[in-house]
Amino acid sequence: MYDVRTSYLENAVATATPARLVTMLYDRLLLDLDRAAVALRDGHELVGRGHVDHAQDIVSELMNSLDQDAWEGGPALMNLYTYLVAELLGVQGAGDVDKVVACRELLAPLADAWHQAAEAVAEPAAPVPTATASGGATGGLLGIG
Repeated sequence: MYDVRTSYLENAVATATPARLVTMLYDRLLLDLDRAAVALRDGHELVGRGHVDHAQDIVSELMNSLDQDAWEGGPALMNLYTYLVAELLGVQGAGDVDKVVACRELLAPLADAWHQAAEAVAEPAAPVPTATASGGATGGLLGIG
């Protein structure tokens, strides 16, 4: 069924910047892990495993979009994603709530860092001052004009 919420989400994703898409993925990943932990604690294994499965899909997407050569931390981030996939696969087999919580604890600071980076990228650059008409203050780029 196609509803207003679905339309809103599709539009939000379609118009999001790459940085915003990453933060959206992290937000949903954390939500999936929270929901999985609650469901597994409450004995709803099928529901919990569904959330874990979706979390694995998100980590796989993050892995596929990661350019390890773009920055020096790329390989370490890929190692973390690989570890998370292995841990979440273990959750699928055993329904281990502690593993879900541990994965979430690893990801929360990373999600915060991505949010901070996305905000920094989104902030408009300060305008470069220019020289006055009277030839006063040097201002422009490199003091030219």
